[in-house]
Amino acid sequence: MRKISTLILACIVCLAGFSQTSNLDSILAVRKFQKDSSLKAAIHADSMKIEKEYKEKERWDRIEARAQYPVLKAGEFSGIIPVNDITESPDPTLDYKLLFELTDLNPDSTAKEVNYGISEVARVINLHVAAGVPVKKITPVLVVHAGALKAFGTNEYYRSKFKTDNPNLKALEELKKLGAKFIMCGQAMTFLNIQKEDLVPEAKVSLTAQTVISSYQLKGYLLWWGGAGKH
Repeated sequence: MRKISTLILACIVCLAGFSQTSNLDSILAVRKFQKDSSLKAAIHADSMKIEKEYKEKERWDRIEARAQYPVLKAGEFSGIIPVNDITESPDPTLDYKLLFELTDLNPDSTAKEVNYGISEVARVINLHVAAGVPVKKITPVLVVHAGALKAFGTNEYYRSKFKTDNPNLKALEELKKLGAKFIMCGQAMTFLNIQKEDLVPEAKVSLTAQTVISSYQLKGYLLWWGGAGKH
Protein backbone atom coordinates (compact mmCIF):
# COMPACT_ATOMS: atom_id res chain seq x y z
CA MET A 1 0.00 0.00 0.00
CA ARG A 2 2.83 2.33 0.89
CA LYS A 3 4.43 1.65 -2.49
CA ILE A 4 1.16 2.43 -4.27
CA SER A 5 0.81 5.72 -2.36
CA THR A 6 4.36 6.69 -3.18
CA LEU A 7 3.74 5.95 -6.86
CA ILE A 8 0.55 7.99 -6.88
CA LEU A 9 2.34 10.90 -5.18
CA ALA A 10 5.15 10.73 -7.72
CA CYS A 11 2.62 10.84 -10.54
CA ILE A 12 0.91 13.85 -9.01
CA VAL A 13 4.25 15.63 -8.65
CA CYS A 14 5.13 14.84 -12.28
CA LEU A 15 1.75 16.05 -13.48
CA ALA A 16 2.12 19.25 -11.46
CA GLY A 17 5.58 19.78 -12.86
CA PHE A 18 4.30 19.15 -16.37
CA SER A 19 1.46 21.56 -15.79
CA GLN A 20 3.85 24.26 -14.55
CA THR A 21 6.17 23.65 -17.50
CA SER A 22 3.20 23.77 -19.86
CA ASN A 23 2.01 27.04 -18.30
CA LEU A 24 5.48 28.52 -18.55
CA ASP A 25 5.76 27.46 -22.18
CA SER A 26 2.37 29.04 -22.85
CA ILE A 27 3.42 32.28 -21.21
CA LEU A 28 6.68 32.34 -23.16
CA ALA A 29 4.81 31.58 -26.39
CA VAL A 30 2.38 34.44 -25.77
CA ARG A 31 5.20 36.83 -24.99
CA LYS A 32 7.08 35.77 -28.14
CA PHE A 33 3.93 36.29 -30.20
CA GLN A 34 3.42 39.73 -28.68
CA LYS A 35 7.05 40.64 -29.28
CA ASP A 36 6.92 39.39 -32.87
CA SER A 37 3.65 41.26 -33.44
CA SER A 38 5.08 44.47 -31.98
CA LEU A 39 8.21 44.10 -34.11
CA LYS A 40 6.14 43.53 -37.25
CA ALA A 41 3.96 46.54 -36.40
CA ALA A 42 7.05 48.70 -35.82
CA ILE A 43 8.60 47.57 -39.10
CA HIS A 44 5.34 48.25 -40.94
CA ALA A 45 4.98 51.69 -39.37
CA ASP A 46 8.59 52.52 -40.19
CA SER A 47 8.22 51.39 -43.79
CA MET A 48 5.05 53.48 -44.11
CA LYS A 49 6.91 56.50 -42.71
CA ILE A 50 9.83 55.97 -45.11
CA GLU A 51 7.44 55.62 -48.05
CA LYS A 52 5.61 58.80 -47.04
CA GLU A 53 8.88 60.71 -46.65
CA TYR A 54 10.10 59.41 -50.02
CA LYS A 55 6.91 60.52 -51.75
CA GLU A 56 7.14 63.92 -50.07
CA LYS A 57 10.77 64.25 -51.19
CA GLU A 58 9.78 63.31 -54.74
CA ARG A 59 7.08 66.01 -54.66
CA TRP A 60 9.55 68.66 -53.45
CA ASP A 61 12.11 67.54 -56.02
CA ARG A 62 9.51 68.12 -58.75
CA ILE A 63 8.70 71.55 -57.31
CA GLU A 64 12.38 72.45 -57.05
CA ALA A 65 12.92 71.43 -60.68
CA ARG A 66 10.29 74.03 -61.67
CA ALA A 67 11.86 76.82 -59.60
CA GLN A 68 12.92 79.98 -61.44
CA TYR A 69 15.18 82.83 -60.38
CA PRO A 70 14.14 85.97 -62.30
CA VAL A 71 16.74 88.26 -60.70
CA LEU A 72 18.65 86.64 -57.85
CA LYS A 73 19.71 83.15 -56.90
CA ALA A 74 20.64 83.20 -53.23
CA GLY A 75 20.25 79.63 -52.06
CA GLU A 76 17.65 76.99 -52.87
CA PHE A 77 14.85 78.84 -51.10
CA SER A 78 15.14 82.02 -53.18
CA GLY A 79 13.37 80.60 -56.24
CA ILE A 80 9.76 81.06 -57.32
CA ILE A 81 7.27 78.64 -58.86
CA PRO A 82 5.38 79.75 -62.00
CA VAL A 83 1.60 79.94 -61.58
CA ASN A 84 -0.92 79.69 -64.42
CA ASP A 85 -4.17 81.64 -64.83
CA ILE A 86 -3.22 84.56 -62.57
CA THR A 87 -6.11 86.97 -62.11
CA GLU A 88 -4.56 89.47 -59.66
CA SER A 89 -1.25 91.25 -60.26
CA PRO A 90 0.61 94.12 -58.56
CA ASP A 91 0.63 97.58 -60.10
CA PRO A 92 3.88 97.82 -62.11
CA THR A 93 3.82 101.64 -62.01
CA LEU A 94 4.21 101.90 -58.23
CA ASP A 95 7.49 102.24 -56.37
CA TYR A 96 8.05 99.20 -54.15
CA LYS A 97 10.05 100.34 -51.13
CA LEU A 98 10.79 97.21 -49.13
CA LEU A 99 12.32 97.21 -45.65
CA PHE A 100 13.63 93.83 -44.47
CA GLU A 101 14.42 93.11 -40.83
CA LEU A 102 17.02 90.34 -40.48
CA THR A 103 17.76 88.96 -37.03
CA ASP A 104 18.72 85.29 -37.23
CA LEU A 105 21.88 83.43 -38.14
CA ASN A 106 21.86 79.98 -39.70
CA PRO A 107 22.69 77.11 -37.35
CA ASP A 108 26.38 76.16 -37.38
CA SER A 109 25.50 73.01 -39.34
CA THR A 110 24.38 75.21 -42.27
CA ALA A 111 27.12 77.82 -42.02
CA LYS A 112 28.15 76.99 -45.60
CA GLU A 113 24.69 77.91 -46.92
CA VAL A 114 23.31 81.36 -47.73
CA ASN A 115 21.69 82.93 -44.68
CA TYR A 116 17.99 82.10 -44.69
CA GLY A 117 17.05 85.75 -44.16
CA ILE A 118 19.11 86.91 -47.14
CA SER A 119 17.64 84.09 -49.19
CA GLU A 120 14.15 85.28 -48.27
CA VAL A 121 15.01 88.83 -49.34
CA ALA A 122 16.05 87.47 -52.73
CA ARG A 123 12.86 85.40 -52.96
CA VAL A 124 10.62 88.41 -52.24
CA ILE A 125 12.38 90.42 -54.95
CA ASN A 126 12.11 87.49 -57.37
CA LEU A 127 8.40 87.17 -56.61
CA HIS A 128 7.76 90.84 -57.32
CA VAL A 129 9.65 90.73 -60.60
CA ALA A 130 7.96 87.47 -61.65
CA ALA A 131 4.60 89.13 -60.89
CA GLY A 132 5.39 91.95 -63.32
CA VAL A 133 7.05 94.61 -61.17
CA PRO A 134 10.08 96.11 -62.97
CA VAL A 135 13.23 95.53 -60.94
CA LYS A 136 14.04 99.25 -61.21
CA LYS A 137 10.86 99.94 -59.24
CA ILE A 138 12.10 97.90 -56.25
CA THR A 139 14.17 99.58 -53.53
CA PRO A 140 15.33 97.10 -50.86
CA VAL A 141 16.71 98.17 -47.48
CA LEU A 142 18.03 95.52 -45.09
CA VAL A 143 18.20 96.42 -41.41
CA VAL A 144 20.33 93.87 -39.60
CA HIS A 145 20.69 93.05 -35.92
CA ALA A 146 21.24 90.12 -33.54
CA GLY A 147 22.96 87.03 -34.97
CA ALA A 148 22.26 87.99 -38.59
CA LEU A 149 25.09 90.55 -38.33
CA LYS A 150 27.63 87.75 -38.75
CA ALA A 151 26.23 86.88 -42.18
CA PHE A 152 27.37 90.36 -43.29
CA GLY A 153 30.92 89.80 -42.09
CA THR A 154 33.96 89.94 -44.34
CA ASN A 155 35.31 86.65 -45.57
CA GLU A 156 38.14 86.85 -43.04
CA TYR A 157 35.74 87.50 -40.16
CA TYR A 158 33.36 84.72 -41.24
CA ARG A 159 36.22 82.22 -41.57
CA SER A 160 37.42 83.07 -38.08
CA LYS A 161 33.97 82.21 -36.72
CA PHE A 162 32.87 79.28 -38.86
CA LYS A 163 36.04 77.89 -40.51
CA THR A 164 34.55 78.39 -43.97
CA ASP A 165 34.23 81.14 -46.58
CA ASN A 166 31.24 83.44 -46.26
CA PRO A 167 28.57 82.01 -48.62
CA ASN A 168 26.55 85.26 -48.46
CA LEU A 169 29.02 87.55 -50.22
CA LYS A 170 27.86 86.80 -53.75
CA ALA A 171 24.21 87.42 -52.84
CA LEU A 172 25.12 90.66 -51.07
CA GLU A 173 27.05 91.79 -54.15
CA GLU A 174 24.03 91.09 -56.35
CA LEU A 175 21.73 92.92 -53.96
CA LYS A 176 24.10 95.90 -53.96
CA LYS A 177 23.82 96.04 -57.77
CA LEU A 178 20.06 96.45 -57.32
CA GLY A 179 20.66 99.45 -55.07
CA ALA A 180 20.05 97.66 -51.78
CA LYS A 181 21.20 99.25 -48.52
CA PHE A 182 22.59 97.25 -45.61
CA ILE A 183 22.12 98.99 -42.25
CA MET A 184 23.61 97.41 -39.12
CA CYS A 185 22.39 97.93 -35.56
CA GLY A 186 25.13 99.55 -33.47
CA GLN A 187 23.63 98.23 -30.23
CA ALA A 188 23.78 94.63 -31.45
CA MET A 189 27.30 95.14 -32.78
CA THR A 190 28.38 96.23 -29.29
CA PHE A 191 26.69 93.28 -27.59
CA LEU A 192 28.26 90.80 -30.06
CA ASN A 193 31.65 92.54 -30.11
CA ILE A 194 31.52 93.14 -33.87
CA GLN A 195 33.57 96.01 -35.25
CA LYS A 196 32.80 98.07 -38.35
CA GLU A 197 35.89 96.60 -40.07
CA ASP A 198 34.51 93.10 -39.47
CA LEU A 199 31.63 93.86 -41.85
CA VAL A 200 31.41 94.15 -45.63
CA PRO A 201 32.40 97.63 -46.88
CA GLU A 202 28.83 98.43 -47.95
CA ALA A 203 27.50 98.03 -44.40
CA LYS A 204 26.20 101.22 -42.81
CA VAL A 205 25.95 101.54 -39.02
CA SER A 206 23.04 103.07 -37.13
CA LEU A 207 22.68 103.72 -33.43
CA THR A 208 19.97 101.06 -33.32
CA ALA A 209 17.86 98.97 -35.67
CA GLN A 210 14.74 100.31 -33.99
CA THR A 211 15.13 103.87 -35.32
CA VAL A 212 15.88 102.54 -38.80
CA ILE A 213 12.66 100.53 -38.72
CA SER A 214 10.55 103.45 -37.52
CA SER A 215 12.07 106.13 -39.77
CA TYR A 216 11.95 104.04 -42.95
CA GLN A 217 8.36 103.06 -42.33
CA LEU A 218 7.52 106.76 -41.99
CA LYS A 219 9.23 107.22 -45.37
CA GLY A 220 6.77 104.76 -46.87
CA TYR A 221 8.78 101.53 -46.73
CA LEU A 222 6.87 98.29 -46.17
CA LEU A 223 8.38 96.21 -43.35
CA TRP A 224 9.14 92.56 -43.99
CA TRP A 225 10.62 90.27 -41.39
CA GLY A 226 13.43 88.28 -43.06
CA GLY A 227 14.41 86.19 -40.03
CA ALA A 228 15.87 82.76 -40.74
CA GLY A 229 12.76 80.66 -41.00
CA LYS A 230 12.25 78.49 -44.21
CA HIS A 231 8.97 79.09 -45.96
